[in-house]
Amino acid sequence: MNNIREEEALGKAFDSKLMKRLLRYAKPFAGLLAICLLLLAMITATDLARPYLMRIAIDDYIKSYNIPMVSFEHEPPYKNTLYNNKYYVRTTHLPASFDYSELSKHQIVKHDNKYILISGSFNADKLVPEIIETDNRYIIHVNEMQYEGILLDNEAYRSFRANDKMGIKNISLMFLILIILSFALNYAQIFILNYTGQKIIYNMRQELFTHLQKLSLSFFDKNPVGRLVTRVTNDMQNLNEMYTSVLVNLFKDVLLIVGIMITMLNMNAKVALVCFLVIPLIVISASIFRVKVRYAFRQTRVKLAKINATLSENISGIKLIQIFNNEAYKYSEFEEINKEHKKASMQELLVFAIFRPTMDLLYSLALSILLWYGGAKMLSGQISFGVLFAFVSYIEQFFQPINDLTEKFNILQSAMASSERIFLLLDEKEGIENKEAPEKLGKIKGEIEFKNVWFAYNDENWVLRDVSFKISPGETAAFVGATGAGKTSIISLLSRLYDIQKGEILIDGKNIKDIDKHELRVQIGTVLQDVFLFSGDIKSNIRLNNEKISDEKIKKVASFVNADKFIDKLPDKYDEEVKERGSTLSAGQRQLLAFARALAFDPAVLVLDEATSNIDTETEILIQDAIKKVVKNRTTIVIAHRLSTIQHADKIIVLHKGRIREIGKHQELLNKKGMYYDLYLLQYKESFDSEITA
Repeated sequence: MNNIREEEALGKAFDSKLMKRLLRYAKPFAGLLAICLLLLAMITATDLARPYLMRIAIDDYIKSYNIPMVSFEHEPPYKNTLYNNKYYVRTTHLPASFDYSELSKHQIVKHDNKYILISGSFNADKLVPEIIETDNRYIIHVNEMQYEGILLDNEAYRSFRANDKMGIKNISLMFLILIILSFALNYAQIFILNYTGQKIIYNMRQELFTHLQKLSLSFFDKNPVGRLVTRVTNDMQNLNEMYTSVLVNLFKDVLLIVGIMITMLNMNAKVALVCFLVIPLIVISASIFRVKVRYAFRQTRVKLAKINATLSENISGIKLIQIFNNEAYKYSEFEEINKEHKKASMQELLVFAIFRPTMDLLYSLALSILLWYGGAKMLSGQISFGVLFAFVSYIEQFFQPINDLTEKFNILQSAMASSERIFLLLDEKEGIENKEAPEKLGKIKGEIEFKNVWFAYNDENWVLRDVSFKISPGETAAFVGATGAGKTSIISLLSRLYDIQKGEILIDGKNIKDIDKHELRVQIGTVLQDVFLFSGDIKSNIRLNNEKISDEKIKKVASFVNADKFIDKLPDKYDEEVKERGSTLSAGQRQLLAFARALAFDPAVLVLDEATSNIDTETEILIQDAIKKVVKNRTTIVIAHRLSTIQHADKIIVLHKGRIREIGKHQELLNKKGMYYDLYLLQYKESFDSEITA
């Protein structure tokens, strides 16, 4: 896999191909997402309804006392007020088709906190009457018209406002119901959406982890562990935010903006169009912001990646840093990288610091235009105060999703970058693949044969060159040679952790490429030089989650390899907690557990790779005793630099620069005085000289 730099992965804010692929993971949950969309539509409706209810409350009830009325001699089938043996009905309560031109008109006007019922009507929002009080009689002059009126006492005025009081009560109740309904809908929508998002991310994370386990070791040779961990954690979290914050909620923001525009146009098209004059400025500002923030965001992510890499490297190498008194240099190095990140972060903050006040400025501009134009319209009686109030609320709501969209743009950009990196991993081919119908291996005897094997990790930089040898069932074969001769590569190829370029590797006469690789690996037990222990306890590290291996067998194999001598001294014995990588155990103890682990699976072939190179003499004696027991009736391959550990091997194979130079038993090879003789001489010169003298 070609490593991808952060700058390249952040190249696009939106990629339709990536989004299409991401949506495929959401497809199994289309029903839940559809429910979320429906809930969001209902939530949007409740948001839009609240200012509209306020307009009704203001215009139809709070400020409705001066609405013209007509009087009936008999009670009509409309909302009415009985006063002085007449039934008064507001013209707004009459059907649109009702002709009331022949009926007596009346109106209530306010004067010095008193309410006067007049005979006649005029536009109270547009015209200001002149009221003259004479002998408890009121004369109202309006635009050269004259009306007579009578003073309403408190009880009479309350009777005229009884329907308004009931209307406000009903509106308040509806408002409360809307708030409760909005809360319930938001709760359900957030819960369902986050549940869906977690299920999607769970499936993606499982798929990615499963895929990583199938990749060949050559892939992990080229990719740092920290980067792969970041893909499974941070990048997956970025995608989770996209699914839960952007994918569905973006629909709500767009729906709310469109709903507000339609509602405003429906209430008063002229006022709405004047308010919409700021929309081109919003679009221009958002476009500039999108470009600037993308660059700033990219730089911040790049610098953050450098900080993470530096931290990981320094914490891992803290022991070496302290040994060589290198703290001051590392501090100055980190300080420089930290300054770069701060500078990039400040650039990102600067973009937001300009954009957010710009949106606030445009909001204030829209509000000013509304108050200037809408206020004039209200004073001239062309719109009511309730409409103006609703417009103010809708303008405030209009800018909220615009601000949300800028945040969602950042999340979307981050998710696109993360999805690109994740899909690059998922698209990585397994490397070591089984045949469509692999042969059954069964219980093997342990015959191993390499035929003219050529192998290179990269291109034609050959690690093994035309290697051929045969190990019979039950034999112990040892590989020796200088570092880089190809010894460890041979055992990696035997377990098919890598594939060879030329030749054949046979197990019991079968080509390992024709065998199920998982079935092959089960029958090969390996004890490596650097033992890896997982967090857990002693038992779980021996059985490796294979429940078929009983506790009795664990104790038996531990006793067989002499590991019980230190396990029984532990406070919790086999239940003793093992920290990360077995940090609380010595190298020798970890090596003994590795022997117990290998034998617990009862392999037909046992591979020991420098298994005694990092342990003390006392522990080595225990392991040598264990080796003598476990190699009986089992094909064993030993790789060792210390030749004392392989003198009793049935076959010693000497490797040099990827080629086999000598094959034979210990004494045979010494007698040849070839390469093995030279290696032995380098390690045991004094004792060898005494042997020759004797």
